[in-house]
Amino acid sequence: MQGTVATFDDESRTGTVLLDDGVELSFPAAAFDASGLRHLRLGQRVRLDQDDVGTITKVTLPTLP
Repeated sequence: MQGTVATFDDESRTGTVLLDDGVELSFPAAAFDASGLRHLRLGQRVRLDQDDVGTITKVTLPTLP
């Protein structure tokens, strides 16, 4: 699924993403750390990977595998 970064805290490495349908989801530091990214900016487009129970496991850029 994809969305737009609504908030991101550099210190805690957590944030929220606004999905295309208007739902806001939070992501944990572990999901950001799994991406290999160093920073996210507000308004940036991202892709979210989830596990079987719906926990966000990875936040990446849509152009990255």
